[in-house]
Amino acid sequence: MVVRKFFLHVSKAEQKRRFLTRLDTPEKNWKFSAADARERGFWKQYMAAYEDTVRRTATPEAPWYVVPADNKWFTRLVVGAAVVDALGSLDLRYPEVGPAQRREMAAARRELGRGR
Repeated sequence: MVVRKFFLHVSKAEQKRRFLTRLDTPEKNWKFSAADARERGFWKQYMAAYEDTVRRTATPEAPWYVVPADNKWFTRLVVGAAVVDALGSLDLRYPEVGPAQRREMAAARRELGRGR
């Protein structure tokens, strides 16, 4: 099992822009919560808590990736690259086919060749 953790960090300015867009765009109104706007008053405390959490829970086996998330295309690129890197580190290969399995396959080929 490979564990990678991603903290998608949206800046305070971008969060404000997204909240205003949710308020100004009727089809995005459902995404808005007044509680989110009130919670912005605790921005510094949230950032300190996130930093503490990342610092205390990062390990070589399960690292954190703190990803700038103001631009969604860039966020997706960074996360995708980390996933590709993690998969590449596994040195994955197809299973070996041994002599007994080859004999079974040859028998299956003969059986299939009979038209049944």
